[in-house]
Amino acid sequence: MKILIVLTSHSELGDTGKKTGFWVEEFAAPYYELADAGAEITLASPNGGQPPIDPSSELPVAQTKFTHRFDKDEPLKQKLAQTLKLRDVKASDFDAVFYPGGHGPMWDLVQDTNSIALIEAFQQQGKPMALVCHAPCALLHVNLPNGDPLIKGKKVTGFSDTEEAVVKLTKVVPFLLEDELKKAGSHYSKGPDWGVYVQTDGLLITGQNPSSSAAAATALLELLKN
Repeated sequence: MKILIVLTSHSELGDTGKKTGFWVEEFAAPYYELADAGAEITLASPNGGQPPIDPSSELPVAQTKFTHRFDKDEPLKQKLAQTLKLRDVKASDFDAVFYPGGHGPMWDLVQDTNSIALIEAFQQQGKPMALVCHAPCALLHVNLPNGDPLIKGKKVTGFSDTEEAVVKLTKVVPFLLEDELKKAGSHYSKGPDWGVYVQTDGLLITGQNPSSSAAAATALLELLKN
């Protein structure tokens, strides 16, 4: 069972002067859920090397059993510092792909041509894909062979407008994910803010927020078993 995890390379939170990147829980939770199930995991990002960590995801309030485990995991930190460049990975080498969120993907993965081509290849090869929190933005410009948006008519979720409002970034992010997923023709739905909420439609899994990361990985494992 070979799984690719794709992380953002973007570190600037708009023009605020603050930093962003990937959310630690959204990487650590799926990584350990998948690795503990026996998966061989490869890490990639648009630029390769060390992907930026969102400083907010390292605050005490954001810590979980998965982030605590990551904090002590020097081998994984070394692996994370050496992600492959996205252009150098192929869907044919993997059984599934997982995209952690954080705000970073809204600036790079949403329009990254290598990421778009990779997701299209996973879809065409009939392989499962899971994306959490802000990472479903990477689906917005992905099309089916017939030209239709991949998520048209699909049940999806992702970081909600109300959650974005709570973190006071609605005026900072380049777009509101919930709104754009709806505009793309998906059947967007959400659960309570910050609660666990995952949608599975065929081979596509999406999770609403950091709390949904482990559950999305579990859903991915279920698809791989079948």
